[in-house]
Amino acid sequence: MTEEPYRWVEAVANRREYIETQLASGSPIAAVGYRDGILFVTLGRTRQKVYEIYDRIAMGAIGHPGDIERLRMAAIELASTEGFTRSAADVSLRRLAYYSLSPVLKAGFEQIYGAPYLARMLFAEIGDKPEDDLFLRVEYDGAIATNGATFSETRQDFGALSGTRAATELMESFLKREHKPDGSLRSALKTGLEAWTVGHIGSSDDGARELPGKEAIAARLQEQLTGSGIEGAILERDARRAIRYRALADDEVKALTAG
Repeated sequence: MTEEPYRWVEAVANRREYIETQLASGSPIAAVGYRDGILFVTLGRTRQKVYEIYDRIAMGAIGHPGDIERLRMAAIELASTEGFTRSAADVSLRRLAYYSLSPVLKAGFEQIYGAPYLARMLFAEIGDKPEDDLFLRVEYDGAIATNGATFSETRQDFGALSGTRAATELMESFLKREHKPDGSLRSALKTGLEAWTVGHIGSSDDGARELPGKEAIAARLQEQLTGSGIEGAILERDARRAIRYRALADDEVKALTAG
């Protein structure tokens, strides 16, 4: 009997290694605040990676399509139930992540005789002011990383998600250096695409640990754009709009990236 806890720890370690391997090739996602809202951006060929969850909440995800869909529908149902039984203003990303999604993911990860969720998720909630914006990254094991200020970390106006933790950290380092939260949508899209490229380099080039130079970023982005399309969506800050979420059309993306 004394060996059982050690077998469980070993099983969890093997489970983590398996999930990390499965997620490693996922296309990165950047969520960046700008003057009039929050922009989600990624590159892909066919499958959608960015979704609306509720009035002021959006989600980007990488992983197995079936698991992402299950988690997306669970988030929508939870938010809708909360909004119906109380009010739309009471729907909170923080409550949704900490009290609903995180426990489900943690339980799925630790129950070693069942299938875990193969998914990483990036959420954003638009606030009335930029300082009220919330970014949350939810891991497959239920762990949550936020942009909120702590005693040791300053608040950031962005979120990043990649196939590996090291690549995500590279994206965050790049955004800390380059992101301008009071910029335009055009500048946010440019920075978001460059952050995506940093994440792609970090997860595909033998685990790069240093930020690439501007020329390397531009060359890799141009190379990836030959076989992939840009997927973008925004949460608009204007409270007069009934619907805050809007996917960017191809023509709009082309106009924003021209020149």
